[in-house]
Amino acid sequence: MFGKFSRILFGGLFTISTLAVGSLYLFQNKLVYPSWAQGARNHVDTPDTRGLPYKRIKLTTRDGMKLDAFDLRKEESTTTVVILCPNAGNIGYFIPIMEMFYRQFNMSVFIYSYRGYGKSDGSPSEIGLKIDADSAMSYLATDEFHRQRKLVLYGRSIGGANAIYIASRFGNMIDAVILENTFLSITKVIPYIFPYLAKFAFLCHEVWNSEEEITKIPSEISFLFLRGLKDEIVPPPHMTELYSLCPSKDKEMYEFPLGHHNDTILQDGYWNIIGEYLMKRKLISK
Repeated sequence: MFGKFSRILFGGLFTISTLAVGSLYLFQNKLVYPSWAQGARNHVDTPDTRGLPYKRIKLTTRDGMKLDAFDLRKEESTTTVVILCPNAGNIGYFIPIMEMFYRQFNMSVFIYSYRGYGKSDGSPSEIGLKIDADSAMSYLATDEFHRQRKLVLYGRSIGGANAIYIASRFGNMIDAVILENTFLSITKVIPYIFPYLAKFAFLCHEVWNSEEEITKIPSEISFLFLRGLKDEIVPPPHMTELYSLCPSKDKEMYEFPLGHHNDTILQDGYWNIIGEYLMKRKLISK
């Protein structure tokens, strides 16, 4: 009787575990890309809420997706910064960052919404987001205004993974890359966030293998690495390893002892470091 009960119990647990792992495999995109959270698909703030002049444009990807984007042009600027968002919210959440680059650093700003985020078409995936990046770079390469300016990529978390992909593929267009709290790969993040799922990390099809892609980046591109030492999402050693793997001949890394994954940007000195870095490379002027 006990043996039969044990078999039933084990079978039930096995079935539940299988369903749980299967669900993680099937629905991992919603976990990796929570574009649905907090109603971020319903409303997107625009730069004019802060008095910023902008054009709202639609990029069309090679697979037919329409992507929402803001283009903030400053005629006297010598550099355009491309803001690559992390994996939550929408581009409206980053208006204060747009304002910092536009007003404090006198840079032109370009930001686009990944597929499945905000007012952009489709559903997010690694393949899709890389196609989106290709479309954004095509726009910047052919636009008469932006093609005359230097180009800086600023990416946080998965935005950093996007920045690494772009720099590895369009290195001839990029002058500098700023990365904050970016990972080696999503499969290497899983054991840190969900230790009990570590043995199932191989099921993750959203990989973002930044540790491999960063080695393909031209050594002429300058890099700034910013990491929060209390990051609860991305293990801080990931940024150290990316720094070591990066072939750039001009790279710097700064640490923020009290910085978590989402508040490193609020730490003392964060924007001063970025401003000094950009000025030293003559990407902005006083």
